[in-house]
Amino acid sequence: MATRDIIVVGASAGGISALQQFALQLPAKFVGSIFITVHFPEQGTSTLPRILNRRGALSAVHATDGESIVPGRIYVAPPDFHLLLSRNRIRLVRGPNETGNRPAVDSMFRSAALTYGPRVIAIVLTGNLNDGTAGVRAIKRRGGLAIAQDPTEALFPSMPRNAIEHASVDRVVPLRELHKTLAELMEEPIVNAPDAVPLDESEGAFAAASMEAMANEPERCRVGHAWSAEAVLAQSDTFDEALWTSLRVLEESASLSRRIADRYRHRGARQLAERFEAQARSIEAKGEPIRSFLMAHRHLQMNPDAGADGPRLME
Repeated sequence: MATRDIIVVGASAGGISALQQFALQLPAKFVGSIFITVHFPEQGTSTLPRILNRRGALSAVHATDGESIVPGRIYVAPPDFHLLLSRNRIRLVRGPNETGNRPAVDSMFRSAALTYGPRVIAIVLTGNLNDGTAGVRAIKRRGGLAIAQDPTEALFPSMPRNAIEHASVDRVVPLRELHKTLAELMEEPIVNAPDAVPLDESEGAFAAASMEAMANEPERCRVGHAWSAEAVLAQSDTFDEALWTSLRVLEESASLSRRIADRYRHRGARQLAERFEAQARSIEAKGEPIRSFLMAHRHLQMNPDAGADGPRLME
């Protein structure tokens, strides 16, 4: 009889601490296989398996491409690779970023849903934005189950909160109860869920798609990234804020250069004064395109219909 023995865990900001607590709770005779994706910088270094080995009874390793899946082991996605699950084996792919990340939680979750269906239990821990939400929906459609960390205790509540609000997770628990809840769900019998539906295989294969295949996906971003609607809106707000911050920094730098120029001018150091005056003008010139864009963006926000025939940043 099939059992719920494929455990996929996603985390981002604050995830290392949460995963240490989780690993500490797991028994040495744990019967499932655990797969973890945490957001790491693409060129970063991960010591997460070493950290988990110090904390828990289970062996934790960085996943390697093509290796067989062994019960009672923790597999961690290495930086710059999506961890995907195929039949009895692991795949590592450097496919396009998804929701701004490689590795991405959604990529792993969807591949698990496609391959193992109702055998999968997803866990969404602390993190920003909503990576994992789309993957949980895929797992639920295939008859799997999902747990979210209680957002009120998460260091960064966005990831578990989005999964709770948009993916109908089965349980919401604090970290201290996670192992108990997981054990209960693993013991639940697998039945053919009446609302389980097949996934489009492109969901599971998306992270492994080549850039050429991406060019034929009209609903995906054409620059090697995929974003959910929620993440696009969040990134748009973040981008807008970052541009205003950049503009303020440039304006303050230009102002500082002018004050320095004035001081040298009053001291009679004309050449130094002219140098800092020129530096101020150069900084202001760099900020002008940002200012123009932000002013146009603000106008469009206040007058949505005004941009129908206006300039476009991208086609």
